[in-house]
Amino acid sequence: MSARRRTVGSGELAAELGLSRRSISRYAERGWIRPALVTPGGQYRWDIEDVRRQLDALRERRPEETGERRSF
Repeated sequence: MSARRRTVGSGELAAELGLSRRSISRYAERGWIRPALVTPGGQYRWDIEDVRRQLDALRERRPEETGERRSF
């Protein structure tokens, strides 16, 4: 049996990462981060540690690979 990881909403994720909710939304819209799940109502639920890994991997990529300027 695998342990279920706790997921959080975008506001809690933003607070934990020191970002704005709008930044979280933009990163998701651009495909830079992916939620752990999307509720039937369309709300994103996030695994904080998974998002940290996604952002770490994104930071390792060169800006020209993403076509964006990043400041995170």
